[in-house]
Amino acid sequence: MAASMDQAHLKVSHKGLATTAIMAAMVMQVLDTTITNVALPHMSASLGASPETISWVLTSYILASAVSIPLTGWLADRVGAKKLFIFSVATFTIASIMCALAQNITQMVLFRTLQGIGGAFLGPLAQTLMLDINKPSEQGKAMSVYGMGVMIGPIMGPIVGGYLTEWFDWRWCFLINVPVGIVCLAGLITLLPEKEIKRRSMDLFGFAMLALGLCGLQLMLDRGQNADWFSSKEILVEAALGVTGLWIFAVHTATAKKPLFSPELFADRNFISASVFMFVIGMVMFAAMALLPSLLEGLFGYPVVDTGEILASRGVGVLITMFVSGKLVGKVDPRLMVASGFALSSWSLWMMMGWTLEQSWQPFVLSGLIQGLGIGLVFVPLQVLAFGTLPPTSRTEGAAVLNLTRNIGSSIGIAIVVALLARNTQVSHADLAAHISPNNLPLDPGLLARFGQYGSAAMQIADGMVNQQAAMIAYLDDFYIMTIACALGIPAAFLLRKPKARAGGGPAPVMAE
Repeated sequence: MAASMDQAHLKVSHKGLATTAIMAAMVMQVLDTTITNVALPHMSASLGASPETISWVLTSYILASAVSIPLTGWLADRVGAKKLFIFSVATFTIASIMCALAQNITQMVLFRTLQGIGGAFLGPLAQTLMLDINKPSEQGKAMSVYGMGVMIGPIMGPIVGGYLTEWFDWRWCFLINVPVGIVCLAGLITLLPEKEIKRRSMDLFGFAMLALGLCGLQLMLDRGQNADWFSSKEILVEAALGVTGLWIFAVHTATAKKPLFSPELFADRNFISASVFMFVIGMVMFAAMALLPSLLEGLFGYPVVDTGEILASRGVGVLITMFVSGKLVGKVDPRLMVASGFALSSWSLWMMMGWTLEQSWQPFVLSGLIQGLGIGLVFVPLQVLAFGTLPPTSRTEGAAVLNLTRNIGSSIGIAIVVALLARNTQVSHADLAAHISPNNLPLDPGLLARFGQYGSAAMQIADGMVNQQAAMIAYLDDFYIMTIACALGIPAAFLLRKPKARAGGGPAPVMAE
């Protein structure tokens, strides 16, 4: 039986080259989501955009990607996974060239929207094709390779973006995609076989409601901090649209004869559980990655390149455990691996709660390495558990749902920690400043007044120190909340079904009990 299952995969002439082409396309897309963050200030000056409008460079990409991801399964069935993948890589590459040539903010937002549409399909299709071209006994290793690309991209993005922006120009953050895209296209056209095409109908109403809900949710999360959240009518409208759209979509999916997503996905307990865990991974771990650059650059004064090099320790940790977990899947209970990964990540966040403004760079690197080890240990077994009981025909839709839940989780997590950071900084500043005034300093109250402008300057310096300490306290509060959220994943991992061993070795699919 094991031999027959191993034969049920997509045959390719050169699997190593095909894997390289697939993963290069996916890494190109993942890297691009973070590489542009570093270049935003330079874009703002070059394109004549305000800090408020330049944020649409990120928002337009996120919205286009979020709305397009749910279409992956339907489009792959209608036109074929190979054709859709080639179209996505070509669209993403062409849009990257157009972004590099943009002369104003309007053009940039338009081209980033096109880039978001092209990039939306790359993650789910890459995951599906990595499963399709590998035997079931090799899918654990395949998911470890895929996971490396998913996790390394956000970590390496600031480093690559920092070097390109500092040594060349912000436009190279987009032009770097061009040679990668061309090579990927050549490999995909030459090496990938075509899968069977299905003519299934499109759930237009379900897609419209999901798109409405995702747009409302993403706009609310992205613009909430600048618009003062629910004090703004704009945010209230976006929240109402998000809740309404997602609620109608959920009801419609449960009652429709041919919904947008296959009912098999939501009937599989392990897939649903893995989706929840992916949401938590996005919410906690990606939020931590979003906080650290501003902490290192804003409070500790590290240059952008040094910040990227410090954060690279996470990538080292991810690479180590991704490689190890790919070999352990099938030999060790994947639930134990997931729980251990969350335990390591919780430990790293607990270490981060002890940071001070006087420390050196070593604690950043050590905690980052441990957190990377935890992330890598969680990701691979979750993928194996998620797809273990799904039929191959549902893989593309399943991959789209997993990518969507991770993206939504990261958006919600980043919005929460950024909002808490701003609020707790103000609260901590008020608490600290209450103990520092000319009247309660350990010196004559009139002494500062006699020094005139120098006395005022001294109080401004004291206020700057209070601002730094207040911000540091706010960061530690965020780490505390993320530690608790991550620790809850340790016992929750054992709610997943334990996979049964498969004869012949290799990672076992999760068998229904």
